[in-house]
Amino acid sequence: MANAREILEKLIGFPSVVGSANAPIVSYIRDYFAALGAHVSELPGPEGNRSNLFVSMGPRDRAGIILSGHTDVVPIEGQPWTSPAFALRQGGDRLYGRGTSDMKGFLAAAMAVAAGVNAEKLRRPLHFAFSYDEEAGCRGVPHMIEAIPSICALPASCIVGEPSQMIPILAHKGKAAVKFTVEGTAGHSSRPDRGLNAIHGLSTLLAKAVAQSDLLKHGQQNELFLPSYSTLQVGVIEGGLSLNVIPQFASFDVEVRAIPGAEPYSLLEPIFKAFPELEKVGLKVKADRLSEYPGMELPEDSDLATLMTRATGRNPIRAVSYGTEAGLFAKTGIPSIICGPGNVDRAHKVDEYIRLSELNECCSVLDRVASDLAA
Repeated sequence: MANAREILEKLIGFPSVVGSANAPIVSYIRDYFAALGAHVSELPGPEGNRSNLFVSMGPRDRAGIILSGHTDVVPIEGQPWTSPAFALRQGGDRLYGRGTSDMKGFLAAAMAVAAGVNAEKLRRPLHFAFSYDEEAGCRGVPHMIEAIPSICALPASCIVGEPSQMIPILAHKGKAAVKFTVEGTAGHSSRPDRGLNAIHGLSTLLAKAVAQSDLLKHGQQNELFLPSYSTLQVGVIEGGLSLNVIPQFASFDVEVRAIPGAEPYSLLEPIFKAFPELEKVGLKVKADRLSEYPGMELPEDSDLATLMTRATGRNPIRAVSYGTEAGLFAKTGIPSIICGPGNVDRAHKVDEYIRLSELNECCSVLDRVASDLAA
C-alpha cells in the first residue's frame, strides 16, 4: 500500500478552491491512476475549466463499488491560519491543512489503497469518483453520474467519504436553495405613487416563507432526524439603496432541508403561488435555483450497510441533517452510504486537521472493502 500521508501532502498542495480551475489536481490524480494501469475517464464540466474524474479497476462489465469524494475545498480568506493552509504541516498525530478533513484525507486513503489492489484478482470492479464544486451545492457530480452508464455497468453501491470519524451514516436530508427577486420601479420616496416598492412586494413572499417554515414543524415527521421534520430558512435579504429612494430591487435567499420522501422544491410552493398577486400590480418576480441535492436513506439491513458495519467495526449512525453527494448517487439507483476519516466539526475552520491515526484507519477499512471485491 502506498503512503497515504505522502499522497495527502501532494493533494493539500493544490489550492483547489471551489469555483476555480482544477486542472493541476485532476492531472495529478489522473497520472497516479494511469501509472497503476487503471481505466481513467476525465470528464470536463460545462464550465470549461473544471473536470470530474472516474477511475475503474477490475471488470467494468460487472457491478462494483464506488469510492467517492470531492477535490474542491472552501476558501481560506479571512481565516488567520498559523501556517500556510495549502502546505501540509504535522504536529504530533495531527496533519494540518485546508481540506485535510473535508475531504482530501479520504481521497489520499483511497488512492493509497488503490496502489495495493491487484485488478486482475477483482471479481467485481473498484471505482473511484473525484468530483468538483461540491462546496457550491454539488454542482459537478451530476455531470459525472450522467456519464457512468457509458463507462461501466451500473455500480452496486457507493461510499462517499465525507468526514464521519469512520462511522457509517445511512441517511441525510435533501436540500434546495433558491433566490427570490422582486423588481419594481425606482423613484423619490416623496412620490410613492410614481414608483413600485420592491421591498414591499418582497415582504409578501417573505411572509409566505415564514408561514411555511412554521407549518413544516407540524408536517411529515421522521424521527431519525434532528429536527424530525423538513425545515425552511431565509438566510439572506438584500434590497434598497437609501431611505429616500423607492427600492427597485429586493431579494432573499431561502433554503429547504427536506426529510427523505419529501421533494425539496415542492415545499416552496406557497411562495411561488404568491407570484400572481405581485405581478398583478406591476412587479416582476423571478426565482433562481442556487443549489440542490436529494435526500437519501439506506436500509440498515442492506448489503452495503452490512459491509461497512463489518469493515469499520462500528454500528451506523441512522441519519444526519446535513447533505452530501450520496443523495445524488442514490437517486440514480446506486445505494450509497457516508463514511470517511476526520470530523465535520473541524471542516471549513482555521487550522483544519485530520489525525494520522484516522487516515491510517481509513486505509485499513478501504482495504477491507477492496478485499471483499476479490472474494
